[in-house]
Amino acid sequence: MRQIVREADPLLPYKATELLGVLAKLALFADAQGVPAEARTWLSAEFIERFIQVGCPGVGEATRGNYRSRLLRLREAVNGPPLVTGMPVKLSASDVSRPYSPAEQVALWGWAAGQPTAALRSGCRVLLALGLGVGLDSAEVVPLRAHDVRTAGAGGPVTLAVRGPRQRLVVCRRRIERVLAEEAGAVVREGQASYLFRPAATGRGKNTVTNFLARTVKNPKVPALSMGRARATWLVALIDEGLPLTVIVAASGVRTLHGLSRVLPFARPAHAQLAGELLRGTA
Repeated sequence: MRQIVREADPLLPYKATELLGVLAKLALFADAQGVPAEARTWLSAEFIERFIQVGCPGVGEATRGNYRSRLLRLREAVNGPPLVTGMPVKLSASDVSRPYSPAEQVALWGWAAGQPTAALRSGCRVLLALGLGVGLDSAEVVPLRAHDVRTAGAGGPVTLAVRGPRQRLVVCRRRIERVLAEEAGAVVREGQASYLFRPAATGRGKNTVTNFLARTVKNPKVPALSMGRARATWLVALIDEGLPLTVIVAASGVRTLHGLSRVLPFARPAHAQLAGELLRGTA
């Protein structure tokens, strides 16, 4: 790495320590990904983008932008001008494909419980339960009725009948099923088809979820609630736990495995020995 930085130093405005720091992070990420130990291989535009999007968890947008700038300038100095492969992905403070960490999920539940009104608290709990528990996106939340949540008695599973073009039945995750059942039970009215989310609201549009979240009280220490990130968290948990892909595809409502490609970089890699045993198969 030092040789690479020495080669590029006369051509770049950065200090050697700045380049070495981010190059070391890139090297560690490359090693974890099984990429050959060759700096010129790491410094491809594609691998730099993968590092920026996947290999910097917990790093702010501005810092990731600085990492990208240094690595791309280093790449150009070492490997020559970049190929015309398109513009870099615009960085966002809330990548919709990035799952929430366990600590962030705990913080979100606490944030929901701390909202100032009962309607806001309930609405936030419903959104968290639907995103983290059954992997719904915003469009699927809006038309749901309370009776779409079905329970199988004490201790039994809680199932959701999803409406719309991706109609399906999804079993809620065990640790969240109680919340979903309680919220549905609180708005069920005999002989009425009450909405599950914002039952008192008369207008139902594509911005129903967005407008609701705009009225919540924000906490700078808690990540913003995004149904895309909640769904990604649900998907990655299913993948990490080894559920058959056919089950994940059916439960998520996607038509092909390509629909899961955006969250695969966040899935936990299998240990080499376990991967080998699984690939070899049973006797």
